[in-house]
Amino acid sequence: MKILIACEESQVVCKAFRLKGHEAYSCDTQECSGGKPEWHIMGDVLEQLNKGWDMMLAFPPCTHLAVSGAAWFEQKRKDGRQQQGIDFFMEFANADCDKVAIENPIGIMSSMWRKPDQYIQPYYFGDSFSKKTCLWLKGLSPLISTNIVDKGEQTKYKSGRSMPKWYADAYKLPPAERAKVRSKTFQGIADAMADQWG
Repeated sequence: MKILIACEESQVVCKAFRLKGHEAYSCDTQECSGGKPEWHIMGDVLEQLNKGWDMMLAFPPCTHLAVSGAAWFEQKRKDGRQQQGIDFFMEFANADCDKVAIENPIGIMSSMWRKPDQYIQPYYFGDSFSKKTCLWLKGLSPLISTNIVDKGEQTKYKSGRSMPKWYADAYKLPPAERAKVRSKTFQGIADAMADQWG
């Protein structure tokens, strides 16, 4: 199959599908960090949407959509950033492709569009990390857990709050690197996508 992996610079998902023999391409405005530039389309993914893909997996930025940024929603609504995020997300939902998966963390798209078809966690697929993620699916079946393991370490704060340690540790990184670490798809999920959808 010819597969577009939209908004992916890490190439984790792209390479998982390539290993299964598919013609998969990552696409992002950033250079790829996965070591396979020949499998990467650097540029505006919207220009690639309707080019006859057999499958499209989209990982649109969650910056203006995820509930983790709810404290800034009012300002983002006022200045149009949130609507831009919604519109960009919906480009994938409305793309002319029979098989589509859109991935995003818990956020406003559940109410702005529709509830996701599935919630997944890295620890359902062999990676001891916690990151509840939504999948909206068209023409694809929900992923089946492959190897349920522990949820991974948590960082606890004096306030009583806690968060996954890997996520908390990312705060120590420069903003650009932090975003890459937090948005990268875990290998177990990528492998499950390739095994079950490919």
